[in-house]
Amino acid sequence: MILRKHWRKFALGLAVLVFVLLAVALLLPQKVLVVDSGKVQGDVIVVLGGGAGERPARAAELFRAGVAPKILISGAGDADGNRLLLMRRGVPSVAIALEPNSKTTRENAQLSIPLLRAMGAKKIILVTSWYHSRRALKCFRHYAPDLVFYSCPSYHGITRADWSQEHLRRRIRVEYLKLIGYAVCYGVWPI
Repeated sequence: MILRKHWRKFALGLAVLVFVLLAVALLLPQKVLVVDSGKVQGDVIVVLGGGAGERPARAAELFRAGVAPKILISGAGDADGNRLLLMRRGVPSVAIALEPNSKTTRENAQLSIPLLRAMGAKKIILVTSWYHSRRALKCFRHYAPDLVFYSCPSYHGITRADWSQEHLRRRIRVEYLKLIGYAVCYGVWPI
């Protein structure tokens, strides 16, 4: 009887903790999902596919600021488009390399890492959307722990006013599910 009473208290406490964590995660996703390494220098900027053009815009901004001398675009379907966006923003074509076959964040890492090694890169700056930055950084670090990865995400859509777009709210919710999925399926823990 006493054990059952303690179990109920434990279960109630655990339920409250999970509820609080979920509330924080849904109300303040930028506090949970964003990883920003701040001002860093690297050998290569990796732009992950996806987004709405904000990722290559951020990469071009970093390139022009002298953060890294090369850019690798990773992602099937939009690699050529992102290359054109980078060139329109002042990045010379000779500074851009492509990895046009990856379809997931995991594949971005697995297919980009050999190219990065071939380029002699030791310090890599990842550019993606803010809500994707934690999983992307953890994924690349998981598959290449010998390399140094930084995150310099795009902050397009980070303000709550911008969340009126249903697709952004959905992306945030899906990102939490993907964090859990990557942890369970691939051992890529978000912490």
